[in-house]
Amino acid sequence: MNNAEFSRKPKNSLTNFSDDIPAALRDNPDVSASKVNVVRPIILFIGGVAGFISLAIISGFMFSLTAPKTATNSQPNLNHQTTTQKPSDNKKSADFQNNTSDRILGHFAYSEAPVSELVGVSPNRRIKLRRAAADKFKEMVADAKAQGVNLVPISGFRTVKEQKKLFFGIGAQRNETPAQRAAVSAPPNYSEHHTGYAVDIGDAGVPATNFITSFENTSAFKWLESNAARYAFELSFPQGNSQGVSYEPWHWRFVGDIHSLETFYKGQDVKPLLKDTSSTESSSQDDS
Repeated sequence: MNNAEFSRKPKNSLTNFSDDIPAALRDNPDVSASKVNVVRPIILFIGGVAGFISLAIISGFMFSLTAPKTATNSQPNLNHQTTTQKPSDNKKSADFQNNTSDRILGHFAYSEAPVSELVGVSPNRRIKLRRAAADKFKEMVADAKAQGVNLVPISGFRTVKEQKKLFFGIGAQRNETPAQRAAVSAPPNYSEHHTGYAVDIGDAGVPATNFITSFENTSAFKWLESNAARYAFELSFPQGNSQGVSYEPWHWRFVGDIHSLETFYKGQDVKPLLKDTSSTESSSQDDS
């Protein structure tokens, strides 16, 4: 092999290698790398912006869906608050003020009965009761008299003005505090006598027992104890009553219609009481 042949062979080899490389790359060797480096950030930037816009659109859409629901769900609460703040649309009668919040010294609040509804039950007609109570009271008195017992009314409907004299006037005379006086007499505006359903009963044969506990020993009381319920009358303040009022065997009240029943029982936590036939015998033995 001579030098001429050696020098020609590499030349031909280089020529062939150059022919295999595209002209663009051969003339600009860094173009491809530059384009890749420029395009990649642009793609990433565009992708990020598109993703952000998509996220914003989706968030706005979801908010528009949930916002009405929140308003709808909160509406009942607003209505509820409004309802609880408003007074009841069904206003209770003034006669039904005897709930646990309207109490003073153990007595419930009552309003005066309308004068137009009062009927006389005494011979001079000065002692009055509501018509329903008056009718049953007269019937009870007549039936008791037929059995030899003389029931007499000694007090019935009483105005607030009259009750003021009994509570404050007599209390001052006896040197009693309001709490002491309330044990035997209701404060004004808190007496059952205001309702026209309460009546104090005495025995015509033993007037000395009027307004004292020894009335329980009279034939009048014993008859009432056995028969008053037949005429819808009940003892207001029995021994050990929950109101803490002194025992008053002469004080009875009418509960023979819905109005009178609600007047004395509405708003009170009083449970039904099963009749016990032995309780009457026990009470009689305790009272003697």
